Amino acid sequence: MPPHTVLLIDDHALFRKGVAQLIQMNPLFSIAGEAASGREGVEMATRLKPEIVLIDLNMPEVSGIETLQLMRDADVNARFIMLTVSDHERDVVAALRAGAHGYLLKDMDPEDLCVTLQKALAGAAVLSDAVTGSLVHALSGGQRMPAAQSDLTAREVEVLDYLVEGMCNKVIARKLGISVGTVKVHVKHVLRKLDLHSRLEAVVWRHEHGSRER
Repeated sequence: MPPHTVLLIDDHALFRKGVAQLIQMNPLFSIAGEAASGREGVEMATRLKPEIVLIDLNMPEVSGIETLQLMRDADVNARFIMLTVSDHERDVVAALRAGAHGYLLKDMDPEDLCVTLQKALAGAAVLSDAVTGSLVHALSGGQRMPAAQSDLTAREVEVLDYLVEGMCNKVIARKLGISVGTVKVHVKHVLRKLDLHSRLEAVVWRHEHGSRER
């Protein structure tokens, strides 16, 4: 099985090279390319079709959020993960709303990076622990979601629980003894009923509402 391909988009060459070397040490991954700007990153993502794109948030000319949106507009099919120094709730929520599949801080333990990338490839939402609180505060403080866990069926609650634990559809299917396709349907229903846009938002929603409604 060939290694999973990763594209790095970061205007800081030293950091970019360090991350590339770290990822290359793991035989499960290879670096498809490195881009020093958002525009270059979009071009490379469209041409190289990587499985994962790591994107810096604060870049000149075209920001990480704009880069992500441009790649989505170009129908790039990849797992988009922000890798940044900012834990500001505004940035976290903006990335989430733009369609990021994960939000990681640059001060994370190096040995955790490839493990996290594997989780992202499996379909899990990946989020640094340090920014979870920011998301909970932003999503609950600005506008409280009217949906309640009571709107979910018992099976949908089970699926939500497994989502929060970071499990991918395949693992959830095995745990519940159902097909992957059925899990996808349940996930779709959970997101629709709770008025959420992504698995990552479901994780945040449970952090805010779960303990109170169980």
